Amino acid sequence: MMSLFRMPAVRVTMVIIGLALLGGGCVEENDTPPDPSPQPAETMPNTLTVTEQADGWRLLFDGESFIGWRGLGRDSIPIGHWTIEDGTIRKVASGEVPTAPDGQPLEGGDIMTEDTFGDFELILEWKVAPGANSGIKYNVSEAMSTAHPPNYAALGFEYQILDDDQHPDAQNGPNRTAAALYDLIPPGSSKKLKPVGTFNEARLVFRGPHGEHWLNGEKVVEYDLDTPRFDSLLAASKYHPIDGFAERRQGHIVLQDHGDDVWFRNIKIRELPSMETESEME
Repeated sequence: MMSLFRMPAVRVTMVIIGLALLGGGCVEENDTPPDPSPQPAETMPNTLTVTEQADGWRLLFDGESFIGWRGLGRDSIPIGHWTIEDGTIRKVASGEVPTAPDGQPLEGGDIMTEDTFGDFELILEWKVAPGANSGIKYNVSEAMSTAHPPNYAALGFEYQILDDDQHPDAQNGPNRTAAALYDLIPPGSSKKLKPVGTFNEARLVFRGPHGEHWLNGEKVVEYDLDTPRFDSLLAASKYHPIDGFAERRQGHIVLQDHGDDVWFRNIKIRELPSMETESEME
């Protein structure tokens, strides 16, 4: 057989092509075709898309600081109890909070937005440590809250945050489980709670007398103030003795200190036109 090194260049090329064809391939440096439809990168936490900005959303948490937040009844964040950690607001478990120089425990408490909101849609992500309890409170009056003990705990409607499997509050009734309107309305059967340690998405709509709680894309609570149903629920709740509790107001958004480890991120809100304004525009 004639050596390839002695063949003319044309015949060498033909032999190489033939061998490649017999091998079922072609001679290329990279035979992996490029991805014809690369997927877009996932939106970074604590940012707004162009569409969200156009739709009127704003961030309540920049991922790096407590700008726009302070302790309820305070002019600052309760030291040691709330920290910024890996792009989240973390409520540190009370047992892990350092003590003051005199050895006394540092006092905790809820934190709230400096701004108040009337008609709004709120979205955030939350996750809990095993056995943890917390909440998102809204329609909060700071003056009403500080007038009732404990002074640093908000009074307002509460979107319950809970480890349903391990926290005992879940045994006190379905209206105390995750995504409930706490002590008033339990979440519906469409509720899909993610495992402990995984971020869940909460969505709140509060417009006029109408309220909604959503969990991971599913509406789980819906109510209307000033209705016989709500009046009955309020009368049976622990909030019944508090004058003005269910009055509609420009209120603060609050993250609850219940003494457990909880993380929050992607906190964003958009203000909605009031029903009266929308009617006038029509």
